[in-house]
Amino acid sequence: MSLKVAIQMDPIGAVDIDADSTFRIAEEAQARGHELFYYTPDRLSYREGRILARGWPLTLRRERGNHFTLGDEVEVDLADWDVVWLRQDPPFDMGYITSTHLLERLQPGTLVVNDPFWVRNFPEKLLVLSFPELTPPTLIARDLRTIRDFKAAHGDIILKPLYGNGGAGVFRLDPNDRNLSSLHELFTGINNEPLIAQKFLPAVSKGDKRIILVDGEPVGAINRVPAEGETRSNMHVGGRPEKVAMTERDLEICAAIGPVLREHGQIFVGIDVIGDWLTEINVTSPTGIQELERFDGVNVAAHIWEAIEAKRS
Repeated sequence: MSLKVAIQMDPIGAVDIDADSTFRIAEEAQARGHELFYYTPDRLSYREGRILARGWPLTLRRERGNHFTLGDEVEVDLADWDVVWLRQDPPFDMGYITSTHLLERLQPGTLVVNDPFWVRNFPEKLLVLSFPELTPPTLIARDLRTIRDFKAAHGDIILKPLYGNGGAGVFRLDPNDRNLSSLHELFTGINNEPLIAQKFLPAVSKGDKRIILVDGEPVGAINRVPAEGETRSNMHVGGRPEKVAMTERDLEICAAIGPVLREHGQIFVGIDVIGDWLTEINVTSPTGIQELERFDGVNVAAHIWEAIEAKRS
């Protein structure tokens, strides 16, 4: 089977070919004989009933500094393509949301991965609210008094932007902290979005586990250990990936959320687990598949394409 595959992503020249999940997914598609087309989100448009993208035919190589070749720039009708990947990084802002509205119009003729309707309605820090029995105590609020009451109840909390990513703007406020009011002032001065707070989980010192699910089924995990003196384990801010096995609790979490992800077209998902608790369900642009392949030999990209090819057959 040869598919026509369009990839909406951030500029390809800047990707780390040894870590970027989108590069690995596209590389695997090319190896399977699929045709690749690449464009950036700003080149997506709606025109008189058609969803168009201006971009380039794409060829990839695993050569650092020389990892891609582009064909001649062309505008295509995405309805003519078998698969469109929604893979730009957050922030999950109105530009991102607009992309989901436009790409949603391609379905069902074109398979959009992940399903854009549910990407829009399953933001990473909000989908977990459907599984309160699996998550640490959580608050979503903008009002300072409400956040202060939550902190008083739990003592040691994590406070972060509701729609942030990559560990940006994540603060630990322990029982002795005096910065809540200042942080609230800072955050609310930037935008009018709520904040999310969760009870701090000391187990994060041993790592924040990223578990990869493909079409609702877990295929493996990596552990992300915070750098010395850091609370955040994100690899963007110095977290160290390491090999890890899934526990019975991990599998219990996956069994609870997997059917929901599969039913709603979320083919490639990365969940975050600290100790025994689910903290995020990442559907917008999950990462971690190259690290998992290096540690455990699991070709996640192949699993992803097998799921997609089955849906397109």
